[in-house]
Amino acid sequence: MQRNSKFPASVAKPGPIVLVGMMGVGKSTVGRRLAARLGLSFVDADEEIERAAGMTITEIFARYGEPHFRDGERRVIARLMDGAPKVIATGGGAFMQDETRGLILDHATAIWLDADIDILVDRVARRESRPLLKGRDARAVLTELAALRNPIYALAPVHVKSAAAPHDVTVERIMEQLTAWQ
Repeated sequence: MQRNSKFPASVAKPGPIVLVGMMGVGKSTVGRRLAARLGLSFVDADEEIERAAGMTITEIFARYGEPHFRDGERRVIARLMDGAPKVIATGGGAFMQDETRGLILDHATAIWLDADIDILVDRVARRESRPLLKGRDARAVLTELAALRNPIYALAPVHVKSAAAPHDVTVERIMEQLTAWQ
């Protein structure tokens, strides 16, 4: 757990807290618990995208492709950046999109949840609904994605490492970081 040294402590914004990071790191589970702990509402951006599209993310990918999905994802996240305090969990690729990342960095406090590949592989094995893993070796895909994405995730002003421990441990680490900012 560390604060991105490129950003001063004053980077915390009064609006949304947005969790970014690889699939399987626990953004949704940690986000729900963090929101409860802070007394804020929780929004899962992927669930909002599915609601807006009237289909699952897997169906969107299959029918329209990733570029179409990313465009819808950007529009949903832009709508969520309304300044209201809340916790938002994003999909793993959301922060990779320049415009979406800009919205998050400009209007929210971004927290990068990071985890070792072994932890991610174990966690993604529990769900079959990951379009980028469909028919592929999870370890190979996650290793490749981490190499590409981690330098971008590192642009988030707060970094928190998720361990092979209960998600409440990660929530506590986030709380420590947020408290340090005040």
